[in-house]
Amino acid sequence: MSSIASHYHERTKYAPDTIATKSQGLDWSKQPSPFKEYKLGKTLDLKPYLGKDTLENLTSEAIAWRRLSQMLYCTYGITAKMATLMGPPVYLRAAPSAGGLYPAELYLISRGTDLLPPGLYNYQPQNHALLQFWDEAVWANLEQACFEPEILKQVDLALVSSAIFYRSAWRYEDRAYRRIFLDTGHLLGNLELAGAINHFRPCLLGGFNDQAMNELLYLDSEQEGVMTVIPLGDSTPPPESYLTALPSPIYSDYALVQDGDLLNYFHQSTQITAFQAPTSEVSETTDKYNFPFCLKISTQTAPIHWGIHLEELEQTILKRRSTRTYTGADLTLDELNLLLHFTYHPEDYANQGLDPQPDYFDLSLLQTFVVVSGVTGLEEGCYYYAPQAQELRQIRFKNFRRDVHFLCLGQELGRDAGAVIFHTADLKLAIQKYGDRVYRYLHMDAGHLGQRLNLAAIHLGLGVSGIGGFFDDQVNEVLGIPEDEAVIYITTLGRPRLR
Repeated sequence: MSSIASHYHERTKYAPDTIATKSQGLDWSKQPSPFKEYKLGKTLDLKPYLGKDTLENLTSEAIAWRRLSQMLYCTYGITAKMATLMGPPVYLRAAPSAGGLYPAELYLISRGTDLLPPGLYNYQPQNHALLQFWDEAVWANLEQACFEPEILKQVDLALVSSAIFYRSAWRYEDRAYRRIFLDTGHLLGNLELAGAINHFRPCLLGGFNDQAMNELLYLDSEQEGVMTVIPLGDSTPPPESYLTALPSPIYSDYALVQDGDLLNYFHQSTQITAFQAPTSEVSETTDKYNFPFCLKISTQTAPIHWGIHLEELEQTILKRRSTRTYTGADLTLDELNLLLHFTYHPEDYANQGLDPQPDYFDLSLLQTFVVVSGVTGLEEGCYYYAPQAQELRQIRFKNFRRDVHFLCLGQELGRDAGAVIFHTADLKLAIQKYGDRVYRYLHMDAGHLGQRLNLAAIHLGLGVSGIGGFFDDQVNEVLGIPEDEAVIYITTLGRPRLR
């Protein structure tokens, strides 16, 4: 019998002959709220610290508040409000979310600083505030729940991201678990960059005692679960190494639960109760595929310049929107090269103040394929992107516009994009290394990469939109991607149609 992660992946695949039965329609009377409310707590307003005052005009306390306020706002703050024909307005945030459902919640845990007394805080994006809902010291409990990592002994603040499952499952049902972790990855991508802008160094921890973390934050584990723990340091890189990812057991003795119950069952099955090191260290990212006699195109380019003090990067984060429609016009090879370079080569941005080695869980497990439908200077076809060699390696020559339109469930974004990025992983090998919990890591890392693609595209004036719904098996068959590679995420890139 396969593991629960493989079982979940197979059960939640979309296929042309069964997709009509995968959705029962939306019950608008049960639409979830995108905001978490507390009846009691002390509110700390962060809005006064959003601004462009020069640092010379601020006290040290005001500077500290502004750093924290700006980082949270650029990570997950509300950046726009849209009226709807049905139901309440949609509040758009700095990080994208499938269907605009925003399942993630952010918490801040303080050891106790001049700024924040010890306790637990929830980030309230609806009014850009921190709500302190527990005012006693809990840092020792946090360290214990995370198996005493050295990094938590060296910092005073830690962010925790969770997910309220129903916010996404209301629309996407059991497959929502994939989107929840992709959305978490988007948030982590923003946090990495917003942290650098505001002189924080986020450090990822994906391995922790799930039950202990849920209890620490007083979460109902049937409704909400912790996704990541993120110590916030002030240095780059962090002073000590730590394991970003820990394995869970490989769970093969699982029940065949009904549709609708699979998401929660899978989540509970991938929890950790005790520390266990991975079977091997995180590998260096390598170029997995080198197809013989294939066309190879260099993607080497100079870095994107993000302006003085990364102001253009901050502006890009806050104005980012997912593109609704493309014109079908071509991109240029230079633009594609810049997108790939910013996404996969952070080491070339250290001199601009960005982290040259941002945290991922294990990028060696992810591969990247690029379908080119309209890129000036590049033949149409499907390519493998080799990040270390910085080149595209063609594996199939064809115009795939019609095929990608079909693979993306008939979404015109797939048809009209100039290039479409496919992130994939050998799920069997990944499970051998990290157990079934690897399903979380793969999707968070893919979402993190996708957010870097998003921001580079917006900065270049291009359109970009992620797609989490696709015909899984048909992607490999049509594009010629090796069958062992499970598709994790798709990002479309094109010329946006201006309204």
